Amino acid sequence: MTFDELKDFLDFKAEQYEHPRFLESDPIQLPHRFSKKEDIEIVGFLVSTIAWGNRVSIIKSGERLLEIMEQQPHAFIRSYNSELLKHSNFVHRTFNSLDLDFYFRSLQHIYTDGSLETAFQKHPTIEGVKGRIIQFRTKFMETEHAERSHKHLSNPEKNSAAKRLNMYLRWMVRDAAKGVDFGLWKSLSTSELYLPLDVHTSNNARRLELLSRKQDDWKALEELMYNLREMDPIDPVKYDFALFGLGAFEKF
Repeated sequence: MTFDELKDFLDFKAEQYEHPRFLESDPIQLPHRFSKKEDIEIVGFLVSTIAWGNRVSIIKSGERLLEIMEQQPHAFIRSYNSELLKHSNFVHRTFNSLDLDFYFRSLQHIYTDGSLETAFQKHPTIEGVKGRIIQFRTKFMETEHAERSHKHLSNPEKNSAAKRLNMYLRWMVRDAAKGVDFGLWKSLSTSELYLPLDVHTSNNARRLELLSRKQDDWKALEELMYNLREMDPIDPVKYDFALFGLGAFEKF
């Protein structure tokens, strides 16, 4: 395909999959059950944190998180103490109750003097979303935690593609008009966003010659985003729907 043909194809697929039907099988359905900003962003963050593995399993574990938080995420976080999680036995893959307790305490710390949005503030020296994720990670880790919990919060400084954090930022920042993402955060622009790089998006990006790097890391993400911005510099991450949908739903 020529560049124009590829752009037309991906524009069509992005439009096809960015539709409320997408919610039916995707973990983003869980924060869509809430209307309060803080509830949406808390549920979105926690669900994106456990978003690896089978999507059915992710949704099931997400449902358990909502039960633990008594369907009132922000109120639960504000009044949280570790005793509330003592008998939960929550486990999703390698994320367990010890990690969840740390996440609840860190969220409480973040909301005492700001919000999840302000925690993703610009980095003083590292530009763009990479710097914002690093800044957020530093803030999040201020709360006392076990060493094991480090692995659940990706670090682009170590060349991680930070798939789950980039997915979360897409959810919070991109416009809500099509009924999938939320458009809640105005301090970031869609042009800043990076695509959540997973097996579907990376494999299809390589098939379409948008990505040559073999590893799914931050360097690969930089390469892919450069090419996607050539197609749409304002909202390049809309192509997440195209690249993911082609793999997840069409076995492209």
